[in-house]
Amino acid sequence: MKTTGIISALAALLICGTAQATETWTLQQCIDYALENNIQIRQSGLSAESREIDYNSALSNRLPGVSAGASQNWSFGRGLTANNTYDNTNTTSTSFNIGTDVTLFAGHRITGNIKLAELSLEAAKSDLERIKDDVRVQVAQAFIQIVYDRSILDVARNQVTIDSMQVERLTALAATGKASNAEVASQQATLAQSRLSVTQAGNNLSLSILTLTQLLELPSPEGFDIMAPEANELEFSIPESPESVYEQALGIKPSIKSEEIRLEQSTRNIDIAKSGFYPTLSLSAGAGTNYYTSSKFQSDPLSDQLKNNFSQYIGLNLNIPIFSRNSNHNNVRSARLGRMNQQMQLDNVKKQLYKEIQQAYYNAVASKSRYESSELVQVSARESFDLVQAKYEGGKASITEFNESKNRLVTAQADMLKYRYEYLFNTALLEFYRNSSFEL
Repeated sequence: MKTTGIISALAALLICGTAQATETWTLQQCIDYALENNIQIRQSGLSAESREIDYNSALSNRLPGVSAGASQNWSFGRGLTANNTYDNTNTTSTSFNIGTDVTLFAGHRITGNIKLAELSLEAAKSDLERIKDDVRVQVAQAFIQIVYDRSILDVARNQVTIDSMQVERLTALAATGKASNAEVASQQATLAQSRLSVTQAGNNLSLSILTLTQLLELPSPEGFDIMAPEANELEFSIPESPESVYEQALGIKPSIKSEEIRLEQSTRNIDIAKSGFYPTLSLSAGAGTNYYTSSKFQSDPLSDQLKNNFSQYIGLNLNIPIFSRNSNHNNVRSARLGRMNQQMQLDNVKKQLYKEIQQAYYNAVASKSRYESSELVQVSARESFDLVQAKYEGGKASITEFNESKNRLVTAQADMLKYRYEYLFNTALLEFYRNSSFEL
C-alpha cells in the first residue's frame, strides 16, 4: 500500500544540492545524512549499545563461575616441630586449586533480571527512534522554511522589477515635462524600500539555510541550496479526524512504545523485589593439591605429592531469609509505587501525543481556510493591480494609487505563500503521525 507520509508531500517540493552543484541531494538523502551525523542520535546509539552489554551480562549470570588459583609460601626461622619442640626450619609449600559455583535457585531473580535487561535494551532502541523522529520533523520544517523564504525573496525581487520600471518610466516622462521631479523622487524612495525588502528576505533565506545545514551537521552553509517545483505539483490532504490519526499513531510512535516497555519493566521490578522472600540454593565444587618441602627431612617427589595430596569437594548452600529488617517488604512497596508512577507517565505521554495531533489537525484546518481565502484575496489584488496599472499608464491614476495597489498585491502574495506552506507542513505532519516514515 502506498504510504503518504510527510515525504510524499515534500519530496516533489524539495531537492537539496551540494556546494558546487556537482551532486544533488534528495530530501531522503539529506534526512539520512542528518540521522547519521546528529550528535544526539549518536549518543543515544551508544546508550543502546550499553544496554545490550547489560543484557549479555544478565544472560551470563545463568552460567557457572569457574576460577583457578595457585599459591607459594616460604617459612624461615625458629618454629614448632612435630615433636613439640622448637627448631630452626626452612619450609616451602605450593598449592593448586580450581573451583566452580552456580546458583540453582534464587527466587526467579536471575530470570527477572534477564528480562529486565532485555526490556531496557528495547526501551533504549525506542528512545533512539524517537530522537530520529524528532530530527526528521526538524529537517522537514527547515526545508519548508527555506522554500517559504525563497518564495518571499522572489516576491520582493519582482517588486523591485516593477518599481525599477516605474522609475524609468517617470524619469522619461519628467524629461518631457509630463511628470514632476517630486514624483520621480517618490518612486525612487519606493524602489529603495523594495531593495531593502530584498535584502531582508535574502538575510532570512540565508538564516533558514544555515539552520538546515546545522541540522545536517554540515561544516558550512556555503553553496547549499534547494529548489522548489511548480505550484501545481503540491498536494494537500487532511485526515478525517484527529482521533483517526491518534489511533494509528498509538501503535507506531516510538515515544509511546518506550513508555509501554518501561511499564512492563516496572512490573518486572515488582517480581524481582518479591524474589527477596524466597530462599536461594547454590552448588559449589572444586579440586586441589599441594606440594611441601622441609629442610629437616626428606620430602616426597613433586609428582607423588601432587597425586597423594589431590582432593575434591562438592557442596550445597541453602540460604533462607527469615527477617531482613523489612527491606524486602519495602522493596516490594517501592516497586509497586514505581509501576503506578510509570502508568501515569504512559498516560501523560499518550495525552501529550493526542494534544500534538489535535493541534496539528486544527492548525491544518485553519491554514487550509486561510490559504483558500488568501488565494481569493491574491486573485482580487492581482486584478485590481492590473486595472490600476492600466489606468496609471493611461494617466488616469496617480503614482500613490499605483503604489498602494502594488503593496496590496505584494502583501496578498506573501500571505498566500505563508498560508500555503503552513498548510503543507501541518498536513504533512499529520501524515507523519499516521505512518512514522519518510519515503520518496
